[in-house]
Amino acid sequence: MMLIPTPGLSYAGHAALALLIFAIIMWVTEALHLAVTSLLLLFVQPLIGVADFNSAVIGFANGIIFLMIGGFIIAEAIRKSGLAQRFTFTLLNKLGTTPDRSLFVVVFSTGILSAFIENVVAYAMLLPIIKEIIPLMGVNDPEKGGSNFAKAMVIGGSFGSLAGGFGTEIGTAPNLMAAAYTHIPFVNWMIFGFPLAIILLFIIWKWLGIVFKPEVEGIIGGIETIANKKASLGPMSRMEKLTLGILLFTIFLWVTTNYTGINSYSVALIGAVLLFAFRVIDWQDAQIGVDWGLIIFFGGALSLGAALLNTGAANWLVQLIIGLMGTNASTIIIMIVLMIIAVTITQVMSNIALSAILVPIAVTLAQTQGLPLGIYAVPVAIACSLSFMLPMADPTVAMAYGTDYVNIKEIFKAGLPLVIIGIILTLIDILVLAIPFNII
Repeated sequence: MMLIPTPGLSYAGHAALALLIFAIIMWVTEALHLAVTSLLLLFVQPLIGVADFNSAVIGFANGIIFLMIGGFIIAEAIRKSGLAQRFTFTLLNKLGTTPDRSLFVVVFSTGILSAFIENVVAYAMLLPIIKEIIPLMGVNDPEKGGSNFAKAMVIGGSFGSLAGGFGTEIGTAPNLMAAAYTHIPFVNWMIFGFPLAIILLFIIWKWLGIVFKPEVEGIIGGIETIANKKASLGPMSRMEKLTLGILLFTIFLWVTTNYTGINSYSVALIGAVLLFAFRVIDWQDAQIGVDWGLIIFFGGALSLGAALLNTGAANWLVQLIIGLMGTNASTIIIMIVLMIIAVTITQVMSNIALSAILVPIAVTLAQTQGLPLGIYAVPVAIACSLSFMLPMADPTVAMAYGTDYVNIKEIFKAGLPLVIIGIILTLIDILVLAIPFNII
């Protein structure tokens, strides 16, 4: 990469592009553990002139890291208190005990929840419940990667949380970025966002059932097993009630962030600290429940994203590709190209950092052409969250990978068609709903 001329780009930006290619190869091939590669990215940056070490580690100061930590702690409390088991058995008792119904519950539960709170938190809360359902189906040692049902369940929760986030402008960080620049009213976003989210959730549910055809037929013993499990739990314990109360309070704070002024990262830590304060869990539980390797991995990925942003490498790439389209490109062609750029880069870069680069460019393009501000910014924001293909693309996908139930190749196989479908559905949604009714 360093041998390829990059006119208009600084040496640091050129080196950052080379580091990006290196990181992609290391993460995809898993030549080293993902977390180890992330550590490597930190000390290589000052060695090759991308950034000094203090700038390189800035990724670990990103709020999303603390959101992940808080989400992991809340999820551990749900598991330890027994609330996860109770909720699991109640859902299964109401909705059925087949693999197909179980997958439906997982995809739509995370999806609807993610429309109103951070997708990372929604998935972190439901992951313990997902892990409770899998053994009930007769799956043993899913971490060995031999169960299609287990793969569909953990990926379904992750993909569902991503798709559900399209429903509202607070569903994902890129949505918020687009709304900040375009000033699209909350209700307007829901008019085109919720149909897109619901349709994509249905497709995810059906697609994963095809790609990972379940090897199990249902919960062993059926409804009787569920009834016995529920009965064995007895009435709700004090710890379950405390956990539920703190969880509901935390969700309330997430939903009302626009009114309270408390950001979602702080809310995750408030919920975690309350669980410690009321002794639902202790620090030893946190050490076990938080995947610290995953935290290091994502911090390194954010560090790389910051390097691409700060050196101008990401902006240079985007401007180069847009320049290749020429001055006579149609609105739809520009929209498609911007979405493809966003989808491609978001697989290896934080969607927050990426949207910070692409959304302003999209708004500027629209202004130049005299078009509505959201015509490019909205599809670009959605494309930034079509992070279905690789673990480094989104924390929820990384968490699914971290269960060891599924490998990178299987995530890619399941995710690539969904990315393509997501682009097509977004274009249809924008062209059929948003533009004709002047929603954006």
